[in-house]
Amino acid sequence: MPELRKDPVTKRWVIIVGDRGLPAFAADEPNHPQQDRDVCPFCPGKEPGTPPEILAYRDGDQWLVRVVANKFPALIIEGILDRAGDGLYDKMSGIGAHEVIIEHPSHSASFATYSVREVERIVWSYRERSRDLRKDPRFKYLLVFKNSGRPAGASLSHPHSQLIATPVIPKRVIEELNGAENYFHFRERCVYCDMLRQETASKRRLVFENERFVVFTPFASRFPFELVILPKMHSSDFAETSDSDLRLFAIALREAMGRLIRALGDPPYNYILHTSPVNGSPHEAYHWHVEIITRMTRVAGFEWGSGFYVNPVSPEEACRRLSECTLYEDADGHLVERPDSLLPAKESR
Repeated sequence: MPELRKDPVTKRWVIIVGDRGLPAFAADEPNHPQQDRDVCPFCPGKEPGTPPEILAYRDGDQWLVRVVANKFPALIIEGILDRAGDGLYDKMSGIGAHEVIIEHPSHSASFATYSVREVERIVWSYRERSRDLRKDPRFKYLLVFKNSGRPAGASLSHPHSQLIATPVIPKRVIEELNGAENYFHFRERCVYCDMLRQETASKRRLVFENERFVVFTPFASRFPFELVILPKMHSSDFAETSDSDLRLFAIALREAMGRLIRALGDPPYNYILHTSPVNGSPHEAYHWHVEIITRMTRVAGFEWGSGFYVNPVSPEEACRRLSECTLYEDADGHLVERPDSLLPAKESR
């Protein structure tokens, strides 16, 4: 029987239709169409064709991760904020920053094969660029996100993610901030910390955990196999993550993405890093986290008209499927599927 579930932070309702089996991808085209490496702007040897390098990690002459300005930015960093009114309408100049994190020199690399060290370099670049951009007083929010596959908005198949700095706090973020602060004022506790305690205690939706992070399918999941990565220690600002915690975050992110890709056959997906705003009052009631959503269903008229999301796979069933997707590291530290003959009696991961 269908069930309505309410998100404890945003108060958004979701319809969990029931376990009707895995939906097909929303797009008819391949998730990762073969792109000619000769024309890929992110492959090694094409560096002169990208905007100037902002940050890079190298092993000798070989770059491992590169951060460059987006060649076709949504917002531009040059200029001043020019706020104006046009009758009842508000507008301002399109000032911000738009950067691309080129995650790996290999065109065919992905979270299906990344080692922990490779993921660590990626999230390290997120933190370092966040720390630098927050110094600019024009910016109010820094959004790190990844689009994988054309249905998820990716125009290039070379592995990359993006960071956009905006001069305003996005509406979606304001909803989460307000929800967290309202909960804190009412109960004097963080809603995300309460969520974490309940999920780790019940284990009904718990996919993975290590010393500092948990991965679970949210109670009011909007999309099939939606995942959340949450730090166990309360922290509102991702940029303040320590070096040691950053490595454990990399492990949790790799584990979550590795299971998702293997369980679903490399679906189109987005992940978004939610953190507190910058250059304003602190938001201590907030708790930074990562949201991972698959693009296996379409948002259509009912969803746009009502604000409801319809999810054909319950989060409990999604958790069961992902928990059964057992992974192990090969000699090079990359995630691969464990042969049944190597499965222990009780898998600790």
